[in-house]
Amino acid sequence: MSELIITLQKPITFEGKEYKEIDLTGLEQLSTRDLVEADKQFNTSGQMAIMNEMATGYTLIIASKASGLPIEFFDSLPASVGLKVKNRVMGFLNA
Repeated sequence: MSELIITLQKPITFEGKEYKEIDLTGLEQLSTRDLVEADKQFNTSGQMAIMNEMATGYTLIIASKASGLPIEFFDSLPASVGLKVKNRVMGFLNA
């Protein structure tokens, strides 16, 4: 199983749909333009970081782009799942 697929211990329901995993394999298809757009979105949201790729908010924006799920999905995750997403995205970006 890919490290970019996060299997959830408890399913998450978002907008009436149940999710048993979060598929981040789309990270492999992101372009540099996607990263620049994520930088702009992160900065426009009022968040700041010395290194964007280490900030939770930024990694969730990247996860949203990679998965096709809205940022609201990631914002509503339980903290432990949000941290798993952050760590997987961060690991991918810093590999």
